[in-house]
Formats: sequence, structure tokens, C-alpha cells
Amino acid sequence: MVKRTHGYRYKTRKLLRKKPRERGMLGLSRLLYEYKPGDRVVIDIDPTFISTAPHRRYQGKVGVVVGVRGKAYVVETYLGDKKKIIITTADHLRPYQGGS
Repeated sequence: MVKRTHGYRYKTRKLLRKKPRERGMLGLSRLLYEYKPGDRVVIDIDPTFISTAPHRRYQGKVGVVVGVRGKAYVVETYLGDKKKIIITTADHLRPYQGGS
């Protein structure tokens, strides 16, 4: 019996897949968007950029930008009651459109 691996991208075949019409690079409006500390963002993992992608458990979570580190953003989000800090690039973020 072969032992099952549980790697970083384990069980992500469906979750981290682009639809056929979404394939290719992201649009310029999304890549050039500047986030400022205090902005609310949605973590939307882009499977094209693996090295900067947060863990799949954060897919779809809403967080607040608390800082900038080089090209990356520091995002604070909650996982249950715990506060989590995620450092990721703008490729995996989009502005939060929901209500206040």
C-alpha cells in the first residue's frame, strides 16, 4: 500500500482551475490596481502564479490590507476566531465589492 501525500496543493484540482474563458494572463485593470492599507480585499487565488499563492483554505476569504512588503501585500483575515496574516501579491487579490 502506497502512502497518500498531503502536500500544499492537496485536493485543489477543481478549486485552483481556470475556466476556459479565463485562461491566460489577468487583465491590466486587475494587475495595476493599487491597494492601500485599510482596503478590504477578497483572496482569489490565481493558479498561474504558484509561488506567491496563499494556501487553498483562504480562497474566497475577505481580509484587510495592513501593509506592503515590496511587491507583496500583507492581508489580515480571520479563520474562525483566529486572526491570520497572509503575505501575497496582487495576482491573488481583488477589491471587495460587498456592502459596508
